[in-house]
Amino acid sequence: MKQETNQISTEEKIMPIGGQAVIEGVMMRSPERLATAVRRSDGSVELKIQEYQSLIQQKKWLNIPILRGAITLIEVMILGIKHLNFSADVAMKDAQEAEEAKNPGKKKKNKKQKDGMSTLSAFFSISIALIIGLALFFASPLILTTHLFNLEKDAFAFNLVAGFIRITFFLTYIYLISLMKDVKRLFQYHGAEHKTIYAFEKGLDLTVENARKQNRLHPRCGTSFLVMVLLASLLFFSVLDSLIMLWYGKINLFIRLITHLPLVPVVGGISYELIKASARKPDHPLVKLFIAPGLALQRITTQEPDDSMLEVAIIALKAARNEPYEYMLPQAQAVSEAS
Repeated sequence: MKQETNQISTEEKIMPIGGQAVIEGVMMRSPERLATAVRRSDGSVELKIQEYQSLIQQKKWLNIPILRGAITLIEVMILGIKHLNFSADVAMKDAQEAEEAKNPGKKKKNKKQKDGMSTLSAFFSISIALIIGLALFFASPLILTTHLFNLEKDAFAFNLVAGFIRITFFLTYIYLISLMKDVKRLFQYHGAEHKTIYAFEKGLDLTVENARKQNRLHPRCGTSFLVMVLLASLLFFSVLDSLIMLWYGKINLFIRLITHLPLVPVVGGISYELIKASARKPDHPLVKLFIAPGLALQRITTQEPDDSMLEVAIIALKAARNEPYEYMLPQAQAVSEAS
């Protein structure tokens, strides 16, 4: 009898499972649902499960190259903020309980805590973050390059210098936040997310032992995506500036700002397609060279997790795939679900 295998096909594993680290936990996303597992201070795991279908799944006509990448990027950011907020609520709950334990006689404030975050609130938070991100990583390099270098008429040289400044800002930002204690733990959960997804993609049983053996660097990570956006923007805006100069006869800082900034989502869509295409032949030498910068940066944005973190990531992935996860939890641990 031919032995069956649990190996996941290439097509099935290209983009079906995603995730992100949250405060003391991991959020996992499958095509049908989202699940966020958070480790509480008493060792228990609190779990939030949400049925979910992306806009592209609901509206098939949106599933076209580049556009789908831009839409996915916005959706993932909104979902990420909402589930990060859930983990923050759990952390606040632990802090309040610890405070009450230290001061048992202290009168408890009678405040109703609003659970979760609305899509509108998440969209507002994302909008603020995008404005700050665009100003820091896209507008300021254009301004600095214009005023510090005489390169305005050379589209490629201008964008090469601006791209170098942009990447320098980004790497400096990543390095500085990596020095923070809480961010280091977040990066450990990021590593747990990657190791668990790798175990799933290889068709292995989702156990802590199997996940522990996996690589923490994953080519389809959000870190790799951001690196791809930075590199793709260099070439994309070089071509755009050349076309503008050919058509309009000149270009300046104002023209660059009003043309570059609105097209950043397009660059994101292109980067999404490049990452997706690279997943089809991950062992090709050119693909390995292509994804190397993102993997190198993940040596900072992911750290080796401990077994308890891997357990949390596995619970989140099992719940996202609607697989049994209760057996992984001791009876004393409480799991709550919210839709």
